[in-house]
Parts: sequence; structure tokens; C-alpha cells
Amino acid sequence: MKKILILGLIAASAIAWFSATRPTQDTAKLETTDAQSNIQTSELSPAAKTGETYFNAKCSACHGLNATGTENGPPLIHKIYEPNHHGDESFQRAAAFGVQSHHWPFGNMPPVQGINRAEVAKIIRYIREVQKTHGIY
Repeated sequence: MKKILILGLIAASAIAWFSATRPTQDTAKLETTDAQSNIQTSELSPAAKTGETYFNAKCSACHGLNATGTENGPPLIHKIYEPNHHGDESFQRAAAFGVQSHHWPFGNMPPVQGINRAEVAKIIRYIREVQKTHGIY
């Protein structure tokens, strides 16, 4: 009986913690809005500028201009997407296979059609340079 009570308390604590730490739609919008007002891309390398062009063509409809997010997708210029948490290969896999929603309440991301690994690598370069400029890592 004591073991069941302890397991129940552990399960209830885990559920409460997960519910409290999960971002809400309002939180995602607030963080996106804050990011949008400060993004600068003027000092990009040539490879990152090419990546910005690919990003604007294939990603910005959901992730916003300058990767600051929209009501349809999260900002990528955000601590969650720093290299130690979402490495470059995770961006490659997201483009190729899509992503099941796990950080934000935007729903699942479908695969990106009509883009190859080399183009995604340039998009990653663009995202990483902008992240670095803004102190994400």
C-alpha cells in the first residue's frame, strides 16, 4: 500500500511539473514578439546570405522573416534551438522528415518539399549566425 501511495505521488508530481513548465500559446507569442523587435542580419557571411534566401523561400511562411516566428510556427532565433539543444542535424532531419510538436503548441511540422541537404546546410548557417549575433550561444 505504501509503495502505491509513493508511486502515485511521484506520478502526480511529474504531471504537475510537466504542465507547469510547458509553454502556452500566449508565452510563445510573447517570446516571438520580443525576438522580432531586435533581430539584425546585416553582418551575414555570403553562405548565410544564401541561406537567408532559401529560408525566406521555404521556411519564413511559418517561422517568420528573420526566423522570429509567426502564429503558425516557432521562432528559431531562440534558446531552445541553440546548437547544444538542437544540433545542425536536427534541422536537416526536420526539413527531410518533418517534426512532431514537442516544444511549442503549433502542431506538427511537415517535411519541406523541394529542398536538399546542401540548401538546408546554408539555412542552418544563416540561423546559427543570427543566433550567435543575438547571444543565443
